[in-house]
Amino acid sequence: MPPLALYTFGVLKSPLADPAPLTGEFYDIGEAVYRKVSRHPGYLAHAEAAAGDRGALFEADWGAWGEFAAPAWYGKGRTVETTALAATLSLWTGLRPAFDAVYTGLHREALNRRYDWFERTGHPNYVFWWVSDGVIPTWRDGVSRLEHLHDHGSAPHAFTFRDSFAPDGTPARIKGIGPKSDRFADKEA
Repeated sequence: MPPLALYTFGVLKSPLADPAPLTGEFYDIGEAVYRKVSRHPGYLAHAEAAAGDRGALFEADWGAWGEFAAPAWYGKGRTVETTALAATLSLWTGLRPAFDAVYTGLHREALNRRYDWFERTGHPNYVFWWVSDGVIPTWRDGVSRLEHLHDHGSAPHAFTFRDSFAPDGTPARIKGIGPKSDRFADKEA
């Protein structure tokens, strides 16, 4: 099965460089979540800047993951001092492992606190798509897929957990979530 790409994007209430305790708490939890998720079964890799500077997203060297990009609706800063966003780009073996990593343990605890840190934008905050073996998705790919999801809804090109697709483009279902329909029962991803 080809790898599954996951792009997440959120607009923070304050810049990453903000010295307030809430920003520090977000960083601390985020670092712990990354350590835990990177050991989760089904996790393959994630975009990581060559120099790990906090907030240096647009200026960082992301290697094969390409130049950092943000959706058109992001209207805050793009410098180390003004950037107010959190984004991830990762590869997974399938939907079930990604679902389990997102909705259990420490990551689930962080999700329960997301509105402490993130604005409600009315835009999707994550998107999936299948990539060919050996392909590293880029930040621009993630932005393009997220914007497509916002404009057109879930499709094989860009989808969510709830409305997901198998690598061949047919509707898929993760047991326990998504549309409750027998037509999805035989295509679990």
